[in-house]
This record gives sequence, C-alpha cells and structure tokens, in this order.
Amino acid sequence: MEAAAASLSGSNIFHRNYRFSRSIIRSRYIASGSRYFSNSDLNTQNHSVFKGPNLSNVQIQTRNLRLQTNCALGVCTFPENVMESHHSHVVEEKLGVLLLNLGGPETLNDVQPFLYNLFADPDIIRLPRLLRFLQRPLAKLISVLRAPKSKEGYAAIGGGSPLRKITDEQADALRMALEAKNVRANVYVGMRYWFPFTEEAIEQIKRDRITKLVVLPLYPQFSISTTGSSIRVLQRIFKGDAYLSRLPVSVILSWYQRQGYINSMADLIEKELGKFAKPEEVMIFFSAHGVPVSYVEEAGDPYKDQMEECIYLIMQELKARGIGNDHTLAYQSRVGPVQWLKPYTDEVLVEIGQKGVKSLLAVPISFVSEHIETLEEIDMEYKHLALESGIKNWGRVPALGCNSLFISDLADAVVEALPLAKALSASTENDEEAEYDPVRYLVKMFFGSILAFLLLLTPRVVLAFRNSLF
Repeated sequence: MEAAAASLSGSNIFHRNYRFSRSIIRSRYIASGSRYFSNSDLNTQNHSVFKGPNLSNVQIQTRNLRLQTNCALGVCTFPENVMESHHSHVVEEKLGVLLLNLGGPETLNDVQPFLYNLFADPDIIRLPRLLRFLQRPLAKLISVLRAPKSKEGYAAIGGGSPLRKITDEQADALRMALEAKNVRANVYVGMRYWFPFTEEAIEQIKRDRITKLVVLPLYPQFSISTTGSSIRVLQRIFKGDAYLSRLPVSVILSWYQRQGYINSMADLIEKELGKFAKPEEVMIFFSAHGVPVSYVEEAGDPYKDQMEECIYLIMQELKARGIGNDHTLAYQSRVGPVQWLKPYTDEVLVEIGQKGVKSLLAVPISFVSEHIETLEEIDMEYKHLALESGIKNWGRVPALGCNSLFISDLADAVVEALPLAKALSASTENDEEAEYDPVRYLVKMFFGSILAFLLLLTPRVVLAFRNSLF
C-alpha cells in the first residue's frame, strides 16, 4: 500500500461543509464552492484558478495549530503577515514549486520501514487522543506483519517502487513547462513517507532562499490521508520557523475539476478504447484508492464526493466526443478489519463478470503515477480476477505520468496560484479541549490497551518481531 481520492462552467455546483482532524470532528473544510455565498461573504479575489467553483473560508486545523485560510477555486492561501526584510533593498523574487507525494520503498529492504512511516501517521491510523501513545507500537506491529506480503508485491514489479523516479521526471517536466510560459521556478519533490521527505525539500527551499512558494500535491482529489496529511507536516514545519512563517505560500488543495486534467484522462481512455475490437461494448471501470468510511462519515473527508464528481466530468467529456460507454466506480487497496468505501474493486469485478460483461477497460483514477497499486494490484491481481470471472478482453489506461497536456495544465495551475500566495500566520489556539470527553476516552484507552497487550502476546506477533530483530 503506497497510498492509503464541481462542475465546469454551465453545470450544477454543489456545496457542502466538511470537517476533518486527526481523531474527531473539528474544523470545517468547504470542498467545493459556492453559490450560497454572496460576493461580500468571500474573502478571496476573483481569480480563475480552477475551471470550476470557488472555495472559500477554508480552515485546516491541527492539534495545536489552526491556519485560517482563504481558498479560491481550490487554491488555499495562508493569511498574510507583514513580510520583514533584513535588507533595505528589494530582494530578487525566487519562485518555488513543491510537489507532494506519498513516496515508496526503492528496495525490498526499504519496505518495512516505509510501512512503519505510513502507519505511524495519525492521518492514516486515526486513534483517539488518549490512545495516541499506541501509534508507534501499533505502526511497528502492522509494518512487521505486513512487510512479507508487501515485499512479494514489490518484488513482482522489479524490487521497488518507481514513484520517486516518475515524480522527479514530472518535476523536471513541470519546470520546463513553466519556462515555456516565461515563469522561472525551482521545482522540489517532497515525499510523505520515504526519501526525499517533505522536511528535506523544505530545507532545500530555505537554502535556495525562495521568496514565493506554490504547494502542489500530486493527488487530484483531496483526502485527509493524502493532501491533508502532507499539509499538516507543512504546518508543523512552518510554525516553528521564522523564515518560513513569513514566506508567501499558495496551496492547491485539489485540481480534479481542471479542464486540462479532464481532457488528459479522456484522451487516454479514448485511445485505449480504440484498441478493442468493439470499443462501444467495453465497460469503463474506474478504480480509485479507498479510504475508511469513518473518514467520510465522521471526519467529513470530501474525497468520495470529489471522486464521483471527477468521474462525472470525465464521462461528460467523453460523451461530448460521442463516447457513451457504460461505466462504474469501485475502490481498491483496503486494509484491516474496518469498513472502507464501497463498492470494492475485487467484488465488482466478479459481479460484472457474472453479469456477462466481456470487455473491460480499467482506469486508475486517483493515481497520476505508476506504482504498486497500478502495476501489481491492478495489472496482476485484478486482471487475473477479471479473466477468471468471465471477462475476456482486458485493457488498462496508463497513469498520466509526464503526459504533455497534463503537465501543461499543472503549470497553468501554478501560474494562476502565484498571485494568491500570502504569508502564513499561526494560532496556537486549541479547540480540541472544548470537545474532549474524558470518560469516553478513558474507556477507549482502557479497552484499547488491553487489546494491544493481547495482540502483542499472540504467537504470530512474537515470532514476527523476533524474526525482524534477530
């Protein structure tokens, strides 16, 4: 597991308030924009950053840090502090773009520590506050238990994840696309769970004395577990640094509704459909990375809504091209005993095979780079399951990678976000205390501790730890 996913002009625009935090419902995140606000309600200027609805008054809140943010069309700009200069003269502007991604193990020996970093993230395993002391032991437990199976998956695709190489290539392509638009910028790569870590990228940004930064997560749709987690890392780093806290920053929270992205996906689908003997009979099967249901229903993660809208926009574009194939959406890569977003990819493949579908085109929709979920899970596991279930003709749309239209559109998003960059300000106000129920959490801590203790005593866990240590 390497990851953990509005209508365009003239179409309907929906609005909903979203809330998310590490453990319980907190602040509101407005995921798509709003006809419900008057112009006087909006704190953002009328910049067409995305070809879609405006986002406004976003609040992203961590345990000890709340960043009041204004969002115009998916771009989050931090409230402005007075920029101080140690020099009386004007400093030459140096632009930076930070690409955020999850990262992946580059060798089989990296798999277990990578999994530890993944599961140690409170946005991946969301424990109640008083159970957070179990975060690292639980991450160690899960990573040790899952490492053997994960190593088999990475071994099947060459012994490691290609994500770093591809992301570096995307960074170079984006830099050149920006130069073609007369924008000179340094482009950095920051991974959440493996090298180069986000912290390393930020240190390089400081050394290069960047004066304005655009943060571009390589996740089309926003989720707590992807973009949200990476933003929290940035919040923590910026909070304690005098230079960074004055740096003008613009964060592009999501970009699934950009016309360039929609067109790029439609182009790839249209091309792959053309390889079938009877393209009009092919079922278009969108497979997105899943998230636990609790993220959506309890924490207000907008991922599911954004994913469904993204697919709607792609299918509308295909329909405009005369392509009216049947399509469906399912979610892959679930882990553990909790309920994840449904329907599940493996179950749907069996169902549609039993219903007589003979031709299927798999579309990895929440991924813009090839990695284990596409190369092993889709290309090997799901393909085998589909053929076994009665599907005769299988195809798969490649990830966007360095697709020229896609990269050019990302460059446009960066250019459009630059004027919105403002300096970050932080508040140490902590609203979690007001909603804290000590009795509830003491009960959870008691039973959680017993469960953790019992798990640690099981023979399989003891053997796994012994094998990993000796």
